[in-house]
Amino acid sequence: MGDFDGKVALITGASSGVGKAAAFEFARRGANVVLAARRTKEGGAVAQTIREDGGKALFVQTDVSDMRDVERMVEAAVKSFGRLDFAFNNAGIEGNIAITADSTEENWDNVIGINLTGAWLCMKYEIPEMLKTGGGAIVNMASDIALVGARGLPAYVASRFAVVGLTKSAALEYADKNIRINVVCPGIIETPMWDRITEGDEAVQRAFRDSYPAGRTATSEEIAAAAAWVCSDAASYMSGHALSLDGGHTAGVTAPFKHVDN
Repeated sequence: MGDFDGKVALITGASSGVGKAAAFEFARRGANVVLAARRTKEGGAVAQTIREDGGKALFVQTDVSDMRDVERMVEAAVKSFGRLDFAFNNAGIEGNIAITADSTEENWDNVIGINLTGAWLCMKYEIPEMLKTGGGAIVNMASDIALVGARGLPAYVASRFAVVGLTKSAALEYADKNIRINVVCPGIIETPMWDRITEGDEAVQRAFRDSYPAGRTATSEEIAAAAAWVCSDAASYMSGHALSLDGGHTAGVTAPFKHVDN
């Protein structure tokens, strides 16, 4: 498409799932892409594919919960491409499945560290670089259960709710500096996380799909396209918004009233 020609995009959690799809999407639109993830082999392979297709891509091994790693990641992006225009802070984990009283402190710290502290650290180092060049766009990753909650994942839900609040606060702080900051809240997506949560059980996966009004999962490509749109000029007046991408899940209760005929 070319609407991102000359722009530089940083994507965390880019070794698989939505992050991988986003790397391809931003590159397809002409951006120079910096990919960050903990898994070197997978992330490096994504960057290599983009380069083989004629794009420009750099992989930086990064743990977003580590401040020095995040600082180094942003430094590498700017050193390689000269600027930073877009950031998709996508890295996240679900943690262990357990109800609140049975959860461990270790799991809590791990999930909060990556999902919430990671998003904050990324913005902490991304924003100053965007200020230097007159602005930019940041998209944080949350979840539809950041809007409604869920059983068995207290740390994950808390982290995603918090990312929405963090996003809104940061958006208010930098709106007059031409930095737009938004958050996407996807529903169920068929990614490695989906496989872990459902343990590959087809009956569980079917029940999840049936609980969503759309009756299906999202694709990683759909969420990646939405993140790219939020960064684009088409969304130039959007900031501080939590964009629900969940097949109608958070729209309301789908009660089976007898007088309703679909």
